[in-house]
Amino acid sequence: MELEDVNSRPIGFFDTGVGGISVLKKTLEILPNENYIYFGDSKNAPYGVRPLEEVKKLTFNAIQLLLDKGCKAIVVACNTATSAAIEDLRKEYKHIPIIGIEPALKPAVEMRKKGKILIMATPLTLAEKKFSNLVKVYAKDSVIESVPCAGLVEIIEKGTLEGKELNRFLKQKLAKSLKTDIAAIVLGCTHYPFIRKELQKVVGKAVSIIDGSEGTARELKRKLEEKELVNTSLSKGKIEILNSSEEEFLVRYCYKLLELKEH
Repeated sequence: MELEDVNSRPIGFFDTGVGGISVLKKTLEILPNENYIYFGDSKNAPYGVRPLEEVKKLTFNAIQLLLDKGCKAIVVACNTATSAAIEDLRKEYKHIPIIGIEPALKPAVEMRKKGKILIMATPLTLAEKKFSNLVKVYAKDSVIESVPCAGLVEIIEKGTLEGKELNRFLKQKLAKSLKTDIAAIVLGCTHYPFIRKELQKVVGKAVSIIDGSEGTARELKRKLEEKELVNTSLSKGKIEILNSSEEEFLVRYCYKLLELKEH
């Protein structure tokens, strides 16, 4: 196969549902000429409350689906799947760049604002060794507090991105933390950037809200350049969205979140 053919192959994005669209959206700003296939496994979501081995198996199945479609690189745009399976994926698929995502704790710490740093994530992400190792690196510089948010993914998956129901949920999850000074909130799940507006209402404008989308997109670009896999076409890339669920709403929802019409 000629180099040009390889370079025009799509980049595969995987998430447990619609959350990874937040990462794809940022990636489109940085790599607009690439072709993309996005697969959301909403049928089996949420992963964050499943046993570790089950999450690994589901993640491997999803990645294989994307590889079968000829993807030249893979982005695991899900914090839970990254925590559970990224090391095993890289061992299994050494021939292809596989980029994961992790909570953007470093930029939050480097802001050096007064108050604690909250990390909102799924229970499994927060329980994984990968996460605890990340926290250890920065714990000496900041007070870091985990906020498990079981149930938030389901709220976002059904299309609720603002309003009273979501506001009540967030106030309940953050009740203890709201009594103290908060410097920043790190969104440790790719679904969560979509409720940023409502979250900002709950915590106030002074609290910085950070996610790992840009860092992941830039790492993908770096890997593509390193492997000489960048699509040099001047035309804008195409996006195909797939979902394991039979709910047609979910694919339309993804295009809406991307602010694109269905292809």
